[in-house]
Amino acid sequence: MYTGAIAASESLGEDLDGDTTRFIKQMLYVPHEKEDNALDLQVGGDHYKGCGIQPVEYIHANKLGYLEGNVIKYITRHHTKGEGRKDIEKAIHYAQLILELEYNQQETVTND
Repeated sequence: MYTGAIAASESLGEDLDGDTTRFIKQMLYVPHEKEDNALDLQVGGDHYKGCGIQPVEYIHANKLGYLEGNVIKYITRHHTKGEGRKDIEKAIHYAQLILELEYNQQETVTND
């Protein structure tokens, strides 16, 4: 159940666009109301929608940490989000952080 914010605005004749309505519902969410599964929703794009498994599901199932999770995330989306090379560079950066912080190695990647 949502508070009267949406009903009140509708009764005043204000038309809310879909994004505003979704935002209000998310902010006023009461847990006992049936909602979409969180894994079915993606905020900020749809670049993971075509994946056989969501990166977050893989990361969670394999108990990966923040750094490893970001490598998975950026590798997974580099073809679909529109930031291809930049996403690969981010994945490499997180992999370098893993080497440096967990294996005490400082690797330099040359951009040939």
